[in-house]
Amino acid sequence: DGIPIDMPAGPSEVLVIADMNADPDFIAADLLSQAEHGPDSQVVLVTDSEDIPEKVITAVKAQLRDLPRKEIAAKALDNSLIIVLQSLKDCLDFSNTWAPEHLIINTGNSRELAEGVVNAGSVFIGPYSCESAGDYASGTNHTLPTNRFAINYSGVSVESFMKKISFQELNTEGIRILGPVIETMAEAENLRAHRNAVSIRLNRIRK
Repeated sequence: DGIPIDMPAGPSEVLVIADMNADPDFIAADLLSQAEHGPDSQVVLVTDSEDIPEKVITAVKAQLRDLPRKEIAAKALDNSLIIVLQSLKDCLDFSNTWAPEHLIINTGNSRELAEGVVNAGSVFIGPYSCESAGDYASGTNHTLPTNRFAINYSGVSVESFMKKISFQELNTEGIRILGPVIETMAEAENLRAHRNAVSIRLNRIRK
């Protein structure tokens, strides 16, 4: 059927981590830039500031009015989230659990937080690193895992289209060291022929 060129992927998504000093207009624009993809897009704001959500909602409403795809974006927003947590560390922990396709870190310590990212498709660091830059100009991979597949997958790269072959060679010293381990594990699985393939070689070496 040809070569598959995609990975498990779903609707576009973005998660923004923001602190009290983040510009609400920037955050709103970043959320809307994903929401306008489709009604099933997922946009999430996670913050440690109790003041930011209301400011962002106001900015979203103002920007939404001027969008050609405002009806689509509005439907996506209906299924999206704003979450207030105790600390930026909690925000990062949530993000790593959520494993977003796009992660924007709009905080005063964005670089420091970025060092703790373990699950994300693509990370945008600082207030001026909008997700649109990754779409069109910054040169990063844009074929990314969604629906939490960032826990297991990276973005598609040249390596995704390369065939890899493993080569291995054990000499007598290697089989002498590894042999007993292999025998034990094979016996535990009741795979006697697997064990015998090692044992017969070990016996030959010991003669």
